[in-house]
Formats: sequence, C-alpha cells, structure tokens
Amino acid sequence: MGLRSAALLAALLAGALRAQDISATRLRADVQFLASDLLEGRGTGTRGGALAEEYIAAQMQKADLRPGYRGTWYQTVSLIGVQTLPEVELVAVTASGVTPLVWLTDFAGQSRRQIAETGFDAPVVFAGHGITAPEFNWDDWQGLDARGKACLMLANEPASATDRSFFDGPALTYYGRWTYKFEQATRQGCAAALLIHTDSSAGYAWSVVRNSWGREEAQTPLPAAAAALAFAGWLSRDAAARLIELDSRGLEQVIATANNRGFRGHPMRFRLRGRIPSRIRSIAARNVVGMVEGGDPALSGQAVIFSAHADHLGIDTEAPPGADRIFNGAVDNATGTAMLLELARAWAALPRPPARTAFFLATTAEEAGLKGAEAYAADPAIPLDQTALNLNFDSYYPAGRVSDLILDRAERTTLWPHIERIAARYGMTVKPQPHPGSGAYFRSDHFAFARLGVPAFSVGLGSSFLADGERHAALIRDYGATRYHRPGDEFSPDWDFSGLVDAARIGLEIGLAAANNPPLTRWIPSEKTTRRRAPRKGRF
Repeated sequence: MGLRSAALLAALLAGALRAQDISATRLRADVQFLASDLLEGRGTGTRGGALAEEYIAAQMQKADLRPGYRGTWYQTVSLIGVQTLPEVELVAVTASGVTPLVWLTDFAGQSRRQIAETGFDAPVVFAGHGITAPEFNWDDWQGLDARGKACLMLANEPASATDRSFFDGPALTYYGRWTYKFEQATRQGCAAALLIHTDSSAGYAWSVVRNSWGREEAQTPLPAAAAALAFAGWLSRDAAARLIELDSRGLEQVIATANNRGFRGHPMRFRLRGRIPSRIRSIAARNVVGMVEGGDPALSGQAVIFSAHADHLGIDTEAPPGADRIFNGAVDNATGTAMLLELARAWAALPRPPARTAFFLATTAEEAGLKGAEAYAADPAIPLDQTALNLNFDSYYPAGRVSDLILDRAERTTLWPHIERIAARYGMTVKPQPHPGSGAYFRSDHFAFARLGVPAFSVGLGSSFLADGERHAALIRDYGATRYHRPGDEFSPDWDFSGLVDAARIGLEIGLAAANNPPLTRWIPSEKTTRRRAPRKGRF
C-alpha cells in the first residue's frame, strides 16, 4: 500500500469513525461506575481493583473485541505488596542525643527488601541530586563511598532552566525522577535512600507524598540475592531542615551547593537508624488486554497499542473515623480508562479493520511506578520491535472543549506530519508541555514503552478553553491543589465531557495513521534526539 493509498484509507476510516462517533454519554457512565465507592479506589491487588478489571474486560467483549493476550483477556502481573507499619522508627543520632522523626509527618516510604522486618544503622552521606550523567559532565557520586550508608538526596535535578544543553533546560530528564535516584542509590550500595521533598522540586505537595508513599506499594518480586534498599522514601522539607542543622548547615545552603557544577557528595555529621516493620503479601494483579486483528495480512502481525491505567490508590486504612477513606480516582484515571473503552468500541465498529492489529491495554499498578505497563512491555503479545506506537490516555478533567493539545515527544516521531494534519482538521493547536519541570513524560505508562524504543506518548488536553475559560482553569488548579491523589478525586454530575470526546477522536485518528501508514513509526534520528531526548533504554 502506497502513502497516498494509506492516507486515503485513513481518511475514509476517519469519516466512518465520525459517523459512528464517540459518545460523551458512555464516557460519563463509565467514569461514574469506575470511580464509584463500590470499586473502593481500584487499589492494585484488591477486590475493587479486580472488579474494575472484570468490568473492563466485559465492556471490551461487549464491543466485539477479542481476548488480546494469548487467547485471554488478562495478563497476570505478579507483584509483592509491601506496606510499612505505623510502628516504623527513624531517628537521627549525634553525640549529643537522638532526633526522632514522625511517620507520615516527617517521612514516608517502604523497604525494598520484601521481608517482614528490616532496618539499618548507618552514617549519612549527602549525594546532592544523586545523579551520574557523563553526557552532562556531572557525577554527584564521584569519590563518595556510599556503601552501607544512609544516602540523602534532593528531588529533581541541577538547576538548568536557562541552558537547554544542560539537563534539557527547564524540562525534567529521567535523571530527576525518584525512580532513577533509588535505582542509582541501589547501584552505589546505599543501605537506605531518602529524598528531600519540597513542593517546587517535586512538583506536588507533601500530602501527595504522604498519600502515595504511606500505603502499600506494589513491588516487582526481588530476584534471589539481589541488592535492595532497607528503606526508600522521602523526608518532608521541615524534617530535612532539622536534620541538616545537625550538620551545622542550612537547607537552602545545601540546595544551592548541590546545584554547582563542582559539587561532590560528602559525609554528614550524624547517623540514621531505622527499624522498618512491613506487612508483606503476594499480589496477582491483572492487565486487561483486548484486540482487533489487523485487516492487512502483511501488517497484521504488527501492533498499535492504546493504553490507560485502571488502578488508583485504594482505601486509606489510616484515615480518622468518619473521614472519607476511598481514593476514588475519578480524574486519575477513570477518565482515561473510559476513553480507552470508547476507543475500543469505535475501532471495533469500523466497517473495515485497519491494517495493523490494535491492542487496548488497561494496565494495573501504574501508581506503583508503571509496574503493569512494564510487565506488558517485558512480555508483549506482539514483539515491541513490531509495535508501531503506544498511545496513552491518563487523567482528564472534564471541563469542556479546548483548542490546544499536549502531545509531548510526538514531534520526535516519524508520525508527526500525520499528527499535524489531524490536529489542523480539528482546528487544534499542539502546544509544548506547559510544566516541563514536572517530568510528566516519565510518570505515565507510555514511558515503559518509550524506554524500550517504542514511539510512545500521551494524548493530553491543554487549557485554552473555548468557553468560560477562567472558571474552568480555576477548577483544574483546584483539582491539582486539593484533590489530586486525595479522596476528593470523585465523580461530579456537572462535568462536561465534550473535551474528552475531542481527545478520543483525535487519539483514534492518530492510531489510524499509525495502523495504516506502511512503515513502522520510529523516533526521528537526530543528534539532539538521540543524545538527550529520544527515549532509549538506559539513556534519557
């Protein structure tokens, strides 16, 4: 099939799609059910999570999809649940006494050793940002003996907002993500690792850390004899300031020093002692996978993957009596899951199947660090080198239609000319990520595919509302400040789903372009993208 024929087929299928259409009514109904109290926050490995998985599979079957994972609707994702118990202890020790820290007020996190009780009693080293980045001539660990130490690090990465050649300027690289920092601390032999939280460096308030890191974490099973941190977690700003004072320094001074190019990690004049009792359980969570087989025998062995995470944070077991205990996760991510289902319905209803096979993947354990997406990427239904695109849908506030899209990294794929034409047809402008320092690209399921070389990005809505923009922008700001990763993320009957309809239509047309364009979509190879931007395994 030539390029012209592929474009014509995509246009015909897009026309059929518009005739079949995306339903705001169905989106609303799916979000309302998935975010209901009945599903108990869709925690990974919980009854509510299993109910969500069953519902999603049933809706896919109802839409005439086929089971998408080796003849079944489910890919089992084996995990270990680790929940730090309230009796956890963390104290700083100096010659003059001890300074106790308070669980969830001063610190939060989990052991990575996956045993009922572990601990450490170790000297503290300050490792700056905890980054080794040879391409930027940066190594916080150089000359630092971190083996067996408690390693203290800053969130984010060295200040680089005005220099795009240094850690991508204002955009956060993978070096700034907490996942990288704990990985690097493990490689350095640290006994424990603690990140210093500030609202500006993390991109969210301490309450988000407390709610996310103060509960059970779903971890990948630890291989035999593998090194693991006795504790991986966060310190609040106030707690970090108190500890750093024990070293006769100030927090702002430490942050400023760590941003200097000549910074080297160093010991501090106190120890940390921790006792970490944990509740351990085996979790058999599930990704839900539906498929529509491709119509071209030469290309049906290749894949386009639509994804959205179905999990959220479950129930807050430590909430005070009478408080709302359920993290309903309406925006995050009942909305994206509902859009995935609507995309599946629309794709299956097309009068002619697109060339490549489409997979609709509802992942588990995204909130635990993309664990479900990583499990699929490690053992996919169709090999990743035969996967044209992963298009992800994550967290949409239903506040009406907008005129702009956020498609971070899409411009770095060979699909970009098609995307430009699709956006223009809808009268939409593709804008850059508005908060590049938040590292949003590394925080959603598409990254599990991108880091293994698959072109992957999320379809995001911007903030240029077509009507009543100030009020809607204020609602979204309020969501981020008061409801994100909190029990207040609940369904509202007043929501306007028209913007989600637009995003689903555009996402489906992007998927059609990837499914029908004869060559596989690839990352654009250039010095800039290869060195710093295009996600490659181990290099971001």
